[in-house]
Amino acid sequence: MQSKAFMLAIAAGLISAVVFASATTGAFLLRVVLFLLTPLPLYLAGLGIGYVAAAIAAIAATAVVLLIANPLAASVYAISTALPAVVCTRLALLNREFDGEREWYPPGRVSVAAAIFAAIFAMLALMLMGGDIDSLTKLLRTIVESFVKNELAQVPGAPAVGPAEIDAITRSTLSSLPWALGLLAMSTILLNLWLAGRITLASGMLQRPWPDLAAFAMPTTTVFVLLVAIALTFAGGMPGLFAAAVAAPFTLAFALVGLAVVHALTRGSPWRTFILTALYIGVLFVPYIGLLLALTGIAETIFNYRAAGRPPETPT
Repeated sequence: MQSKAFMLAIAAGLISAVVFASATTGAFLLRVVLFLLTPLPLYLAGLGIGYVAAAIAAIAATAVVLLIANPLAASVYAISTALPAVVCTRLALLNREFDGEREWYPPGRVSVAAAIFAAIFAMLALMLMGGDIDSLTKLLRTIVESFVKNELAQVPGAPAVGPAEIDAITRSTLSSLPWALGLLAMSTILLNLWLAGRITLASGMLQRPWPDLAAFAMPTTTVFVLLVAIALTFAGGMPGLFAAAVAAPFTLAFALVGLAVVHALTRGSPWRTFILTALYIGVLFVPYIGLLLALTGIAETIFNYRAAGRPPETPT
């Protein structure tokens, strides 16, 4: 690796570590934005220079987090941010010669790796937060009770919330927590991978052609993984929570397949802009639309009905 590329990789690692540390202070919205964009410098290094640069940046960033924080924070950073960036950029740049043409690793399979990392992160987060149902329940009840007493009590006209309501909210939060963690982790990986791809493409540094995202597809075997994970969520206890942590990122991946189907089937339609705009806005405010897209993605993965739609014209 050239010295310039090496220095850029080190700089990317330092920036990511600083953003990671900054995400623990300041206004809530700012912390959320910084948390989501923490991995971006690593993905930029990986897609713009190469996966070796991403690895160097990841090592440098993890070392800085270890120095300015503690071993636990460095471990969390390495698992949730550094390792996914290195692996996903490596897979995104993986290619081979096939029938005289360059064949690139499919984005759907990159998403499988992202889903695995997201599931691991969600499960580790659950373990760090308690490790068993009783500890998690106690922690969440304390958080809910604190919110009710300190925040909700200051809202004019807020309804009275007693112990029974607090228990009900705690149970609901516990069941949805692994889904939220898995979706957040998966969204963070895919968002940064997409952003880094668009930025490096605009700068002319992207080391692979931009994929046709309307052709995005998941391997057929992942349908079985998702269905088994969803079935195991009914087991209860920590196994059920861990199964939900696996189901969440794969559900998001299949929702993206559903979006790709809509993109593909609306090509050439005069209503395309309206349909896609309404769909994207609806996904933000109506969760059931996301579920419908996931079901569409599962059906497409099994039956491949997208092949009967309009032929691709321009990548989107």
